Amino acid sequence: MKTMIALADRGALPLLKLVAALNLLFLLAFAAMLLSAIGVARAETPVCTGKDMLADLQHSDPAKFASVEAEAAKVENGRGLLWKVEKAGVSPSYLFGTMHVTDPRVTTLTPAAQAAYDKAGTVAIETTEVLDRGKMLASLMQKPELMMFTDQTTLASLLPKDEADFVNKALEARGIPLSSVAKMKPWVITGMLALSACETQRQAEGAPVLDVKLGRDANAKGKKLEGLETAAEQLEAMASLPIDLHIRGLIDTLKVGDRIDDANETMILLYVSGEVGTIWPLFRATLPGGADDVAFEKTLITKRNHTMIQRAAPILDAGNAFIAVGALHLPGPEGLVELLRKAGYTVRAPT
Repeated sequence: MKTMIALADRGALPLLKLVAALNLLFLLAFAAMLLSAIGVARAETPVCTGKDMLADLQHSDPAKFASVEAEAAKVENGRGLLWKVEKAGVSPSYLFGTMHVTDPRVTTLTPAAQAAYDKAGTVAIETTEVLDRGKMLASLMQKPELMMFTDQTTLASLLPKDEADFVNKALEARGIPLSSVAKMKPWVITGMLALSACETQRQAEGAPVLDVKLGRDANAKGKKLEGLETAAEQLEAMASLPIDLHIRGLIDTLKVGDRIDDANETMILLYVSGEVGTIWPLFRATLPGGADDVAFEKTLITKRNHTMIQRAAPILDAGNAFIAVGALHLPGPEGLVELLRKAGYTVRAPT
């Protein structure tokens, strides 16, 4: 059976949810910390696996591949990670799309992006609270209900009876005992599942995701460091979605199995090639008529874009800044590139 057809049968919706979850920097940082704490990381670095879903689609279903390519071509500002932001009277700034992983293909900036970063006097990332685990924990202590059940509720009490045994065994198979995550909100566990074994191990060994690397380097070089969101705001966005949607997403994500690695690898390949606008069309192509992905995208990306624009404006108006946020925030009619243009900035790919 063709890989993409099999994916459409039961894998597309949870993969779309993972795309959204992978865009929450704080959630992924905390998930990696949890995986390390409960001993999931292994002594030897696992080999990264995962197939290029776009290349597979091109081979298995050329017509659908052509449809994805056509849809991606229509995505506004869907190509490119680095954008020059200009406004009369101030020094130019740069907007840069990141991916919240430690993969060397991602954390090595292109010469143009590195030059823009080096020149900047101010660096802004999604949230600065990810730079220090102590501060991460302190942030969570302020609103523990965002990540944990603080009443009598447990994960097991929310699972459908006919799925409980499956979830228990599936988590155990991934080295995550159900008892260790019994009080965690389901989206936290989904965040843990979004991380491949090799990504988990690299983070356990201290390798920083790209955003953290940019933030730490800014501090080391004496640049001013700003955050566009708080950890609580990122988690509140995830928590605002219905709990039953998260439970179903967790169960379906476990059923996807190793296809998660395919999603991660595909996103990395699209990211390093600058084809950010292809990510959503590719995953949507396997889920005609789906609706839950729209809710995730609106809540976890579009709504946050408007908040980011408001908070980035004073930084951009001061000039000479390098603003780095998840790449999925850049494209589309309500992406950051277009919203900045509507706010009066000139935004273009640097020459």
